[in-house]
Amino acid sequence: MNPAKGSTILIVDDEPELALTLARLVSREGLTPVLASDGPSALHLVRSEHPDVILLDFKMPGMDGMEVMRRAKRLDEDLPVILITAFAEVRGAVEAMRAGAYDYLAKPFNHQEVVRMVLRALGERDLKRRLEASSSLAHQDGSLREIFGPSPEVSRLIADIGRVAKANFSVVIQGETGSGKEVVARAIHAASLRAMGLFIPLDCGAIPEALLESELFGHERGAFTGADRQKPGTFEVARGGTLFLDEVSNLPLPSQAKLLRTLQEKVICRVGGVRPIGVDVRLLAACNDDLERLSESGAFRRDLYFRLNEFTIRIPPLRERKQDIPYLAQRFMDITNAELSKKVRGFSAPAMQVLLDHGWPGNVRQLRSAIRRAVLLAGEVVTESELDLDRRPATAAAGGPEAGLNGSNGDWAGLPLREIVKRNTRRLEREVIEQVLRTTGGNKAKAARLLHIDYKTIHSKVKEYSIRIEGE
Repeated sequence: MNPAKGSTILIVDDEPELALTLARLVSREGLTPVLASDGPSALHLVRSEHPDVILLDFKMPGMDGMEVMRRAKRLDEDLPVILITAFAEVRGAVEAMRAGAYDYLAKPFNHQEVVRMVLRALGERDLKRRLEASSSLAHQDGSLREIFGPSPEVSRLIADIGRVAKANFSVVIQGETGSGKEVVARAIHAASLRAMGLFIPLDCGAIPEALLESELFGHERGAFTGADRQKPGTFEVARGGTLFLDEVSNLPLPSQAKLLRTLQEKVICRVGGVRPIGVDVRLLAACNDDLERLSESGAFRRDLYFRLNEFTIRIPPLRERKQDIPYLAQRFMDITNAELSKKVRGFSAPAMQVLLDHGWPGNVRQLRSAIRRAVLLAGEVVTESELDLDRRPATAAAGGPEAGLNGSNGDWAGLPLREIVKRNTRRLEREVIEQVLRTTGGNKAKAARLLHIDYKTIHSKVKEYSIRIEGE
């Protein structure tokens, strides 16, 4: 099996017969040829197609091969360029190699030699990307620990990122509001073989439904009122890189169907257009709801969930990794001290206990805001009085079984309706599962049948809610 299969080879030659011969050679190896007959069109294809290797005629009318190579290298400095020369031009080709060309082929050349050289260039490019990805991942490890903290839970998170980064899997990133889902998505991209491509984030909940298709797939001029120019969508812009769909559960069902078709066919069509456009994009999707539960309830397409969920990364909420709270609090204090030119030294013992006891429904983002405000108000140390936090137990503040509308208004006052419903849904779900498990004597398979869910779902729910049944 050819590991370079599917790679794009840009063939630039003003002799149509030679260009077609080269195209047939690379096609037989499972590679994808794209052709250009002059320098400007070649550079346009470098920008739009992101080729993996260029086969470039050294002598062409207008812009010659040397100039095309120089400009292509400005767009992608690691792009291998193989020059095609007549025997009399070999000296110039050698000079071009000193200027950055990968190698040259002198006419007439052996067909097998062309294939070997292209495959060797692809292999070396792939190796370089892998080495860069390994170096990037090592750097990411330190950066992520600095961002998230030193706890074992964070170590497991970083390990998951390392496992999936170099694969081309679609990934679902599960985490509560403020837990750092985009940070994880960017880390996956930076440590991937697509790191040289763009990372394009898109908040699915921030775009009106009427404009969503245009945002994803682009539109042609005149496609609708106000479409006064052609516009590429995020799938086109992210080609060769990573597209991050934040809060993917907010996509309306019609858009979910179009997204599924795009992922299956790897082709889009702009709104108002008829020409199919191939896209090569890695998709990362984030959600602060349980996407599997949404797919079971019909709120999210189940087939799309299975297509997106090639790998799942769950970011543990801050209340589940309390070991990180003192580290993060001190880090945010140091940053705010530098910003405000203050010298707050630390936290009083009672203040630190308040931080540890709090449920942090807004996670790291909420902790950062609380520390910034406290440092602004504090003298030498942060005390309880500077921490504008309630004193409810962590389980209640975080939406655990003690929280809910049956409690005091402090359990939900100031929260948006969606968050109130979400927390009470979790509480009810936990209570139902506990009750059914007691009925079945802790038999999860039997409980799953009674609840009309699969065993994997009930197993994950028991783990998520830390449910313990006597007699298990």
